[in-house]
Amino acid sequence: MLTDEKINLLARVARTPNPNASREGARALEASSDRSILLLAAASYGSKPSDEATVPTGFDPHAAVLFEAIVEGAYLVATADGIFDDEERGAFERIVTAACGGSVPQRHVADLVADLADQLAEDGLESRLSRLGVGLARKEHAEEVLRIAALIAQVSDDVSDVERALLEKLAAACKLGDGAVDAALDEVKSALAS
Repeated sequence: MLTDEKINLLARVARTPNPNASREGARALEASSDRSILLLAAASYGSKPSDEATVPTGFDPHAAVLFEAIVEGAYLVATADGIFDDEERGAFERIVTAACGGSVPQRHVADLVADLADQLAEDGLESRLSRLGVGLARKEHAEEVLRIAALIAQVSDDVSDVERALLEKLAAACKLGDGAVDAALDEVKSALAS
């Protein structure tokens, strides 16, 4: 079982910008260098209007899609071993909610996780990976998906062979080059150690 301390550490690392982001990504995010892509996308996702909202909300549908992709990449790693019981689901939802800095309520994260479970069951892993990769137009977004997935793989302090294989498939689907998984895992290990 994950402690609150561990969940808070994982969330802090997720909220921290990727220090190894690609150059074009770094330039694009200069104005918001104190927040990760996940945190920025979550802020927009969390401002998603209700069906009855008619006032401007700051909602950006592209950022919401990116947020969903980041969470899906992490979800695929979390479920890679075929075991995702209520305790693991609850811990995953708490990590995502904490990583969002409160901008996405846990009930919305729970709904998203339920949707991801349905999509994975309907479409299968390879189809979900393919769709995830196609939806990421920018390299820094793909890097963030992989970074957060690598963070989730580190929850148990030991990346299993199954999780490692999934990270490799995710990197390939996102068109990230050789060494991307090692770089993401190294960055996450370093951040967790500091």
